[in-house]
Amino acid sequence: MKRLYGTIIILFLILTYAFLQESHPKKNDKNRTPIVGILQLTDHPALNEIHKGIIDGLKESGYFPNKNIKIDFQNAEGDQSNLQTMSTKFANENVDAAIGIATPAAQSLANSIKNAPIVLGAITDPEKAGLVDSNQHPGRNVTGVSDLLPLQPNLDLIKASVPHLKNLGIIYTSSDNSSTTQYQMFKKLCKENHINLKAYTIANSNDLNQVSQQMLQKVDAVFVPVDNTIASSIQTLIGNANAKNIPVFPGSDTMVKTGGVATYTVDQYGMGVQTGKMTAGILRGQIDPKNTPISFTKHPKLVVNLKQAQKLGIHLPENIIQEATHKGVIYK
Repeated sequence: MKRLYGTIIILFLILTYAFLQESHPKKNDKNRTPIVGILQLTDHPALNEIHKGIIDGLKESGYFPNKNIKIDFQNAEGDQSNLQTMSTKFANENVDAAIGIATPAAQSLANSIKNAPIVLGAITDPEKAGLVDSNQHPGRNVTGVSDLLPLQPNLDLIKASVPHLKNLGIIYTSSDNSSTTQYQMFKKLCKENHINLKAYTIANSNDLNQVSQQMLQKVDAVFVPVDNTIASSIQTLIGNANAKNIPVFPGSDTMVKTGGVATYTVDQYGMGVQTGKMTAGILRGQIDPKNTPISFTKHPKLVVNLKQAQKLGIHLPENIIQEATHKGVIYK
């Protein structure tokens, strides 16, 4: 009888193991369709362009959703608790790679996923965000693409567009690591260029109306770094600035299209494509995240909203208009 019980127990364990193996197939199974989790912080045009680029980058690399790759896309709608829940979901379903669009999304993934590669889609400074040991030598299961703005060209652009500039405002979200990093860098740059910079912060989008109105009473122009909170409510800032006839120079092309005057920016869609291709390389075993430096854009794109400049009575230098027309983007 003991031998019978022993046999039954062994058979039960074998069947249980087989079931678990079937439910969680090994990642090195060549016949297994890879799963990529994409976690996006919130819904707004700049981040949506990155997401679109990621999918196209995967396609260009031979990975087609619903054919030879499964994409689990999650949008946290700006909610921190959603980020955590969605990151845990990716960890539990054993994704082969996870992509974070915006710093909070990437940080949440890094906290939850330790045994799969994490690819950063548009993270300004991964090192300062605590995501990698260094931008040159990540040293972890994380690598990706940075959306760090070319700050000196943007400052030169503002000075050329607003010759009477005395006080330059900058507004950003105090809890956004990317924004605070850009502010610190821009502050140093303005000091070196003898520009009087006045800084204003918001905690969330509900603060933007009141804080921007306070700022616009004291500045001649406004610079907005890459900031997801402000980007999602940029029309509030543009509306207030238009009422005071003050130009806004934002950090992304989508914010320029909405009513900013001009920017030197990184291509949101292009960053997404690069992120998708990097993910494909990781899935094929061609890229090792811990030894792959963070990619920084070397060729910024000039984007000009000529209609907005004319509306505010700003006469952009001809060389700027020509560069935007022939090498960048110009909205008329």
